[in-house]
Amino acid sequence: MSAKKIVITGASGFVGSSLVPMLQRDGHDLLLVGRNPAELEQRFQGTKTSGYDTLATAAQGFDLVLHLAARNNDQEGDLEAFRADNVGLLQDVIEACTAAGVTRFINFTTLHAEPSDEGSPYGQSKWEAEQLLAGTEGLSVTNMRLPAVYGTEYRGKLAVLNKVPILLRKPAFWLLAALKPTVHIDKLYLAVTEQFRDIGTPRVLVTDEQRGNPVYWLFQKLIDLSFVFLIVVLFWWGLLYFWIMISRKSDGPSLFPQDRVGLHGKVFTCLKFRTMQKDTKQAGTHEVGEASLAPMGRFLRKTKIDELPQIWNILKQELSLVGPRPCLPVQEELVERRMAANILSVPGGITGWAQINEIDMSDPEELVRWDDEYVKLRSILFDAKIIWRTARGSGQGDRTQAG
Repeated sequence: MSAKKIVITGASGFVGSSLVPMLQRDGHDLLLVGRNPAELEQRFQGTKTSGYDTLATAAQGFDLVLHLAARNNDQEGDLEAFRADNVGLLQDVIEACTAAGVTRFINFTTLHAEPSDEGSPYGQSKWEAEQLLAGTEGLSVTNMRLPAVYGTEYRGKLAVLNKVPILLRKPAFWLLAALKPTVHIDKLYLAVTEQFRDIGTPRVLVTDEQRGNPVYWLFQKLIDLSFVFLIVVLFWWGLLYFWIMISRKSDGPSLFPQDRVGLHGKVFTCLKFRTMQKDTKQAGTHEVGEASLAPMGRFLRKTKIDELPQIWNILKQELSLVGPRPCLPVQEELVERRMAANILSVPGGITGWAQINEIDMSDPEELVRWDDEYVKLRSILFDAKIIWRTARGSGQGDRTQAG
């Protein structure tokens, strides 16, 4: 990758001061911008600096902006104070860089950016900043949504870990990271430099994705086994009842084995209660007409009871309770998109983020976008939210063709 000429705002913060030496190491030419350029010059000796008032001139000839300057969520202030720093200052930077001819803009924002009065002033102001950028003509914008960032030290919301005894610090971090997403500065740097090549992504979520977190792994296994125990011990009679009734009301076996694409693209046999007529073609549900539904099929699918035999797949570690819904091998476009997006690096699930938001397999591109969001956001609290919404009836199963 060729060296870039990069304008960086907010370089004195934790993320900025971590990224600057990495970018310099890789040969990029930097312009650091702040309210006190003399302080930046002293801190990063030999690097060009500028104040905001001279940015329009100093940024001429530069390729892109990394906008890190912000009032963060560990700082106090009301909504107007956050707007002044996170929206007002951004407006000034946009105007200066546009005047300088810089057209590529990477905005560092937050997973908590929300258009809700019930959200935090920080999240609200960051969402408003994203809308400002979206309405600016002539800029190629990527909003890089981040969780808490850490490196060799913990800052911001994670700073509490610095008070934990050194031997317990790593387990304590795993616990906090299992509850909510985090990202290591090295992974963030790779994501940033990837955006130097790809200018077509308006929003990017960057997290550790719970990779290598034993606390999250143990939680996931505990939830899976608890679900299996609950069904076997408390709902065994229901499994028996539906097994009998399905075979009595329509021709064919009660259980329907079907090949699905699971972890790392491995095909496994998924068990379900049969909801379709015998000999219905092997295809995505959205490709099958409603006439193919068995007498109890609509009820079983709506209540998700048809999925309960998959406790066997959970015991075989082919599925988890929560995860991207496995597809059929014949759904080649979806398999390819999931492979490319690294979705198949996590276990599939009986329920998932896309399913509770009524996203089925009829639109592979949209489904993969939701699957990718789940992989980036998964955590104990996020999985609990999905389980709770599933229990309350969100998601009615893949839709069949009308008629």
